[in-house]
Amino acid sequence: MQKSPTFPWYREVGAARWKSFLAAWTGYVLDGFDFVLITLVLTEVADDFHLSTARAAGLVSGAFVTRWLGGAVLGALGDRYGRRLSMVASILLYSLGTFACGLAWNYESLFAARLAVGMGMAGEYGASATYVLESWPARLRGRASGFLISGFSLGSVLAAQVHDWVVPSLGWRWMFFLGIVPIVIALWMRRALPETGAWTEEAAAREVLPGPLRPLVRTPWLATGNTALAVVAALSLFLVFTPGGEGLVAPLSVAAGLCLLAFAVQMGGRRNGLLYVSMIVTLFFAFLYSWPIQALLPTYLRTELGYSGGQVTGVLTFAGFGTMAGCCAAGFLGDRIGVRKAYALTLLASLVLVAPVFAVRDNVLVLGCLLFLLQATSFGISGLLPRYIGGHFPTRGRGAALGFTYNVGALGGAVAPVLGAHLASGMDLGRALAVLTSAGTVIVVLLIGFDVPARLNRLTDPAASNDHLAAPPNPAATPADRPRGDSRISVT
Repeated sequence: MQKSPTFPWYREVGAARWKSFLAAWTGYVLDGFDFVLITLVLTEVADDFHLSTARAAGLVSGAFVTRWLGGAVLGALGDRYGRRLSMVASILLYSLGTFACGLAWNYESLFAARLAVGMGMAGEYGASATYVLESWPARLRGRASGFLISGFSLGSVLAAQVHDWVVPSLGWRWMFFLGIVPIVIALWMRRALPETGAWTEEAAAREVLPGPLRPLVRTPWLATGNTALAVVAALSLFLVFTPGGEGLVAPLSVAAGLCLLAFAVQMGGRRNGLLYVSMIVTLFFAFLYSWPIQALLPTYLRTELGYSGGQVTGVLTFAGFGTMAGCCAAGFLGDRIGVRKAYALTLLASLVLVAPVFAVRDNVLVLGCLLFLLQATSFGISGLLPRYIGGHFPTRGRGAALGFTYNVGALGGAVAPVLGAHLASGMDLGRALAVLTSAGTVIVVLLIGFDVPARLNRLTDPAASNDHLAAPPNPAATPADRPRGDSRISVT
């Protein structure tokens, strides 16, 4: 067993790793800022473009349509050429996509810009998460994961504050124009980041790093067939969330799902294909329980509770800080009792809070406090997702595997707001959000609590490691255990 250092854990990380972490965390803050903008201005956009609630909710879903592609391609870029390059490319892509949202002239053009946001955001999640996890000492990687994801929530809080200042005087488009800011910040913060030790060691051990997407193109026939599958998947998802697919949602969804599962099976191969598929299913439900509230809470507060803009901002601030606190606490809890146990127990606790949140109507302070607690225990625990996913995959393909499985599973976030809006046609929106959140939470507790992806993986790969990010058997002299004097970004 690894002996804990005698110095405080934050010294164990070291100054160089904290600096690199800050660069990755800043990207997540800006990521959260850019991504939630559409939820804050959804009412104004719907009024300008004369959209129904269900169709407007499709704009939230738009960023999820291309996430699978961005996660796979930008993740593979990081596996082949280094985590740092992938981090910079990702943040540039979603910043430009956000800026383009402000230039949109109708629903279709805004939806198209959201596709670019989704691709860049997918790459940012995978690249930054992989970078930080591979940089930090093994026993602190739960904290690395939770702290990193907390940046997304801070970004959403900042967006809510900026909304009250910008939209009333300048209009909703200027919220998106601010998305150009991350480009400058990203280039400055990440201009001299060192590469992670894990990736550098893997590159040094091999003359040519394997391409994680190579199984998809290893023969001309496979390359042609998989290109066709990619086109079918992208077109099907686009039609599902636009009026062009009206009346064909079910067959189009099945077609897209089959194409993505085909990619998962090929990327995982005979030994790990089942792991890829089961991880995607787990993540799909993780998004399905968390994103109804994330996407439609501002609409619920304005339309059903009649809250003013200032009241909505106040409630969203409580919720955002709750998620931040939950992410950080989840990191400590995951390192102490294990990621799976922390995930399952915290989600079970969150179920107690769902009904009270949607029972409060006239008391902004009470609602804010309840949302703080719900988001801390429900959405906040997702701070452990990078640690949970990354532990299932080895260094040589972790970027593409994490990016692809996470972002295909993220389609649950695309389904969530649309499903919530449709359920609200037969019941009030608050009850619809409560039902989706509770049902999805129970399913995720079962999948993660009983370690379903790893159990299924051992059916096809009995020798599979339980955790590729855990400390090695004999880590006594590894660079990851050095205190603050270590200036290198190296890990076990």
